[in-house]
Amino acid sequence: MTRIAIIYHSGFGHTDVLAGDVARGVEAAGATAVPLRIEAGQTDFADFFAAANEADALIFGSPTYVGNVSAPMKAFMDASTQVFMTRDWQDKLAAAFTVSASPSGDKLNTLTSLAIFAAQHGMVWIGTGQLPGNNDDTSAATDNENRLGAFIGAMAQAANDSAEVTPRAGDRATAHSLGQRVALAAARWRQGGAKDSVAA
Repeated sequence: MTRIAIIYHSGFGHTDVLAGDVARGVEAAGATAVPLRIEAGQTDFADFFAAANEADALIFGSPTYVGNVSAPMKAFMDASTQVFMTRDWQDKLAAAFTVSASPSGDKLNTLTSLAIFAAQHGMVWIGTGQLPGNNDDTSAATDNENRLGAFIGAMAQAANDSAEVTPRAGDRATAHSLGQRVALAAARWRQGGAKDSVAA
């Protein structure tokens, strides 16, 4: 069965909520979700790397702090140099999601950082594949899917509220759709054969 590792850090619970929605999307597509939560101060990622090596795709999640990934996520990224050298993630599929308090919050920079990180590992990036759900001036206050109009990855807004009430339904549905899309793409990718094979 296709396995999707969801590697993420959550500071205040909002990224936890989205990771759960991503996992449910993965499972709705018939794949196995493998959530891997990075803890503050964590330095040993051996189990994470082992699980990632066994996965068909990796979905990264981080809150956006000061316009970029959180420190625990960056620690994971920095520690992955050992995997970078062995190319264990070469040609795996990758995607990402993020959340910040503001509608913008410079979340694009976080997703760009994660996309570059994946590219350095030789991975193949999967975006949302969704049209923007922001077709009127009130969309920021609605539950439209992809209401923040992101293509590179799933974006959500926490609005400085409790994780019990935010991210709202539209942002959570966007995360669910991303998980489902990556799982379906990974299943097709897996059926294509070994990464070094060439179709006749």
